[in-house]
Amino acid sequence: MAILETPRLTLRPFREEDVDLLSELMANQDFMRFSLGVYTREQTVGFLEKVLAWERGGLPSQFAVEIKPTGTLLGYCGFLHQVADERNEIEIGYRVHPDYWNKGLATEAARAVRDHAFRDLNLPRVISLIHPKNIASQRVAEKIGMSLEKQTIYRGFLTNVFSLSRARWGKENAA
Repeated sequence: MAILETPRLTLRPFREEDVDLLSELMANQDFMRFSLGVYTREQTVGFLEKVLAWERGGLPSQFAVEIKPTGTLLGYCGFLHQVADERNEIEIGYRVHPDYWNKGLATEAARAVRDHAFRDLNLPRVISLIHPKNIASQRVAEKIGMSLEKQTIYRGFLTNVFSLSRARWGKENAA
């Protein structure tokens, strides 16, 4: 799996030894806002195992997001494999520790992942599934070129589906 670099961030593959730091993040109520709730250590281990299995299988996966130059793990950004409205989708998902909110870091990470999706992986499209009240995540999706495609019920909750096609990304980046 690639390592992505931005001016302020390193996005690298997760490692098994990330479980302790990831467990702290996923136990943080603000970090896990707009999800199904905080994760126990066991749930975090399950999440990390799924991410590592995708990576070992050669599938797009999540990146650990570290701040330069300290290497502090501040969250994750990358790909999730979803089924939305009976359609297999690749989602760009992101979460950043609350101490790093409102600094443009989620957008910076998501932009790098978006470019990787289209430039390197040749994915035809990506989506983001976002709770209607999660305005900050909606802004990130819009800043990376996504637009609201529809609302749907996902896992029992009303969800906004933002999307971007490789064709549209290519046109916008050619201009």
